[in-house]
Amino acid sequence: MKYKTLIIIAILFSAGCKNKSDQPDAYGNFEATEVIVSAETSGRILQFNPAEGTEIEKGAEIALIDTTIFHLQKAEINAEMKSVTSRIGSINAQNDILDQQITNLNVNIARIENMLKDDAATKKQYDDLTGQTAVLRKQIAANNTQNISVAAELSVCQSKEATLNEQIFRSSVKSPLKGTVIEKYSEAGEMTAIGKPLVKIADLSIVKLKVYVSGAQIGSLKLGQQCKVRTDNGKKGYNTFGGTISYISDKAEFTPKIIQTKEERVTFVYAVTIDVKNDGTLKSGMPGEAIF
Repeated sequence: MKYKTLIIIAILFSAGCKNKSDQPDAYGNFEATEVIVSAETSGRILQFNPAEGTEIEKGAEIALIDTTIFHLQKAEINAEMKSVTSRIGSINAQNDILDQQITNLNVNIARIENMLKDDAATKKQYDDLTGQTAVLRKQIAANNTQNISVAAELSVCQSKEATLNEQIFRSSVKSPLKGTVIEKYSEAGEMTAIGKPLVKIADLSIVKLKVYVSGAQIGSLKLGQQCKVRTDNGKKGYNTFGGTISYISDKAEFTPKIIQTKEERVTFVYAVTIDVKNDGTLKSGMPGEAIF
């Protein structure tokens, strides 16, 4: 009889230890990385591809906003650039003519210099030719100044064209991350504006369980530490996942009212975030518990 009693006590003790080790250390809710994608240009939405609940790759087109106005403005800028470029070409052609005239005058100046040695020419003839050369050089300098001004106009046109190209590029709204479209705020055919939200995308491949632990627990936790995460599966069962501690707050705070911990609610606690690989069953806002 005494032997049976000892066996029963051992079984109960073992069950008690097992239950204690299986108790959660912290509670919290799952959060997903959510991004609200907004329009960067104004206009009518021509295409709006994804439906709610569908997965979308990073860089995939979400929506296309009408770019007709931008293309018309670009055509106008291109015509202006051609006009400015032709003016630069005309000025350069004038300078080529002036350079040739200076070359011809220099030949005559050399001849006059030789004739002056033999008294076959006058100093006035020499001065007239050098004076004409000086005038031509000033005309070239004036043309170069004008050329700088025209080149500045061309630079402004090129900047305007670059701005329009960027606006055309931004009219194609692309996903900044791989994730799931969880909410749409517009549809094809509607007008949109800069900064107006179009869709909300969530990265559900890795979800984060945010829990709160006491000061007594925080000392045993470290970044990168592996732990177990559980969610309810029916009345008594659990779904268990592996988790990795990715964040530990360095500041204490009061326990949020929605969180239950082992200690009193008035004690200070620390926020801890656990990364959990999602198998598709974890949703944002779902409650969970951690076992360290």
